[in-house]
Amino acid sequence: QVPLKPGRSLMDWIRLTKSGKDLAGLKGRLIEVTEDELAKHNKKEDCWICIRGLVYNVTPYMEYHPGGEDELMKAAGMDGTDLFDQVHRWVNYESMLKECLVGRIALKPVAVPKETSISEKKKQLNGMLPEKKLLGASAKDLTPSYDWFQTDGLITIVLYTKQKDMNTELVIVDCQDKRLRGEIIMNDHSYVLEVDLDHAVEEDFVVNIAEKIGKVEIILKKKDNIHWKMLGQPLESHNTFIKCKNRGLFYRKCKLVSKTEVTHDTKLFRFLLPKSTHLQVPTGQHVYLKQIIAGTEVVKPYTPVLPFLLLDFQETSCHDGANIYLMIKIYSCGLFTQALDHLRIGDYISISNPEGNFKKSQVQALEDLFLLAAGTGFTPMVKVLNFVLTEVSSLRTAKLIFFNKTEDDILWRNQLEQLALRDERFEVQFVLSEPTKDWVGKQGRISSSLLSGFMKRSRKDSKVLICICGPTAFTEQGVQCLKDLGYSQEEMHAFTA
Repeated sequence: QVPLKPGRSLMDWIRLTKSGKDLAGLKGRLIEVTEDELAKHNKKEDCWICIRGLVYNVTPYMEYHPGGEDELMKAAGMDGTDLFDQVHRWVNYESMLKECLVGRIALKPVAVPKETSISEKKKQLNGMLPEKKLLGASAKDLTPSYDWFQTDGLITIVLYTKQKDMNTELVIVDCQDKRLRGEIIMNDHSYVLEVDLDHAVEEDFVVNIAEKIGKVEIILKKKDNIHWKMLGQPLESHNTFIKCKNRGLFYRKCKLVSKTEVTHDTKLFRFLLPKSTHLQVPTGQHVYLKQIIAGTEVVKPYTPVLPFLLLDFQETSCHDGANIYLMIKIYSCGLFTQALDHLRIGDYISISNPEGNFKKSQVQALEDLFLLAAGTGFTPMVKVLNFVLTEVSSLRTAKLIFFNKTEDDILWRNQLEQLALRDERFEVQFVLSEPTKDWVGKQGRISSSLLSGFMKRSRKDSKVLICICGPTAFTEQGVQCLKDLGYSQEEMHAFTA
């Protein structure tokens, strides 16, 4: 993120889009844009970008872009879809840039595909995925499929993932009204079953997972004791197996049930998932919150935490899967966080499926874990720390270096100090950039010299992972410091959303 000039906030941009000003520069017309025409608009004062086939004139947005003009210019006069997906595919650009829409990119003529064979059509109807779907022939045997059957009172849908080590965090199910959506995450791909059910079902359902063989059962209770002729009408994404990054985000409405102060400007929000949702956010992954602000959809990523650090490792109530806890700093000029803070208990907000590239396998045989966090960059560390202290038997040391401006900014300071007293493997070091004269701890900003004194391996060739999270400048500086200290890219994980 870069500092924006006064009068260039998100709210200022929303006001400009509603002012009636001709931001696209075409007086309300939409045109078909050739690749040659798109390429001509590649300067700051005349910048068009294509995202998913739609072309936008982002010239007026330049000064409002939180990532700065240089980031937008990387895609000037080009198809910026891949770049956009890498940086923040969660942003609802269609809503943010709707007044900047120039038109569609002109499609190149393509060869007409051959007619789908009858046998392939049969496979689709039987819950099999046609072999041509995005994966090569060598991968076709790994393509999931489904089947369903019924009794007088139940509908059972069976998903055959053909994947070992399936677990509850990889299965997400939502049943809203009569719309059933089940998603299975398999490495970087996802399989979705999505149908408008033939008849109504009860709100609660059961998900059974046979982990060793990768079979997933969704058991629905019929509202009426009648025989179903079919499971339901397939929806657009039904029976698709595609890369996760090509899958649109799916949201459900969650109820705010509590809001508690953590520090002077940070609160812990607890959101209740609907009864009709089965979802557990994996360690190290984030979700997106979506709000309509001044008629525009605004989306922000947050990493769920536990309700507290597990001082008593027998405590399990926070793994109930029904709640999502988010530790959020409220910014006095932050449009999104101010709207969040004004939510009342009982209000609803849209929360997405989890995303992120952190894998538990990164810490399975770990001996030394180092966590470098600045401010609310602490949030991904909570679940990682809990997981390694409770589940990783090879762990020797876990150290957190926590950077903040002042003592009052330190999140869960008391809990961290208590944890260090209770578990000899854990150590915490607080570093302040704006300490009072009474502060006796470390001070300064992230640097190689500061890190080198703290990051000592438990033995010469121990297996190490260093997690880092904070503002972009902090993360980039930290990664460079770690490289200077001789740590490899494989030994680092930077959390970014």
